[in-house]
Amino acid sequence: MRAFIFPGQGSQKVGMGADLAEASVHARELFEEVDDALGQKLFQLMKDGQAEELTLTENAQPAIMALSMAVIRVLEKEGGVKLADVAGCVAGHSLGEYSALRAAGAIPVAETARLLKLRGQAMQRAVPVGEGAMAALLGADVAKAEDLAEAAEADGETCTVANDNDPGQVVISGHKAAIDRAVAMVKDDKDSWGIKRGVLLPVSAPFHCPLMKPAAEEMEKALAETAIRAPSVPLYANVTAEAVSDPDVIRELLVDQVTGRVRWRESVLAMHQGGAERFVEIGGKVVGPMVGRIVSDAEVMSVQSMDDIEALIKSL
Repeated sequence: MRAFIFPGQGSQKVGMGADLAEASVHARELFEEVDDALGQKLFQLMKDGQAEELTLTENAQPAIMALSMAVIRVLEKEGGVKLADVAGCVAGHSLGEYSALRAAGAIPVAETARLLKLRGQAMQRAVPVGEGAMAALLGADVAKAEDLAEAAEADGETCTVANDNDPGQVVISGHKAAIDRAVAMVKDDKDSWGIKRGVLLPVSAPFHCPLMKPAAEEMEKALAETAIRAPSVPLYANVTAEAVSDPDVIRELLVDQVTGRVRWRESVLAMHQGGAERFVEIGGKVVGPMVGRIVSDAEVMSVQSMDDIEALIKSL
């Protein structure tokens, strides 16, 4: 069985999608559809804008989705490949969950773009710039990261595990003072914590932690007004690491995901145990390598360019 997986924030870069748009009219049409939905020239920003502007979460989130959906559109229109015919399930890392749902036909492209734009804006509004932070703990498992996060918290501060990415990388999120403290604690005594290194991440807000509650409330309102269809294949949800197809449950989980932990390692294990032996990352090369570190015998493929698409079609 094949699992189609979709990257999250951090996979954006200037120039993304340019070669694919040049090679395919269907990719260009997809990018134009997203531009029209947002009322902005997002693809121009993706293609040749400033990195600082593209990295803003309200731009990065719909941009990453747009590239993933352009790949899916080319697969469908030029390769004659329908996701439901070649994939047994889908999953996405954080915002990639929206890409996964769109690819499986649960939400229209335009609505997905608008939701992600709002999600990015809501996340940025939730915590003033400079008050929150995130850090990757290298060589850590969840238990070690939880112990460190608890020790780094001072009165009234939040420091919690945000992403369980793979067996050697866990991300913590919360108030900047607590995150800085956690990184310093690892640097000062990495042997005691059993963690190789703590690295501050270049993000503008502390995602996937309780500080995002105002953003979750905004998304709850927006998602209540969004028509969600049952996906053509099951979605492995971030916050439960379990397969789900019911639209009402999906809506609730998307709200929970804003403040909840991204259980990516567990999701990959669950997909593998459910029969997924091949993992195809659509629109990036971020979550695929994580899969390889989680399931050593999995076959992993990254699909971003026209050459990648042709290679995927040949492998089907």
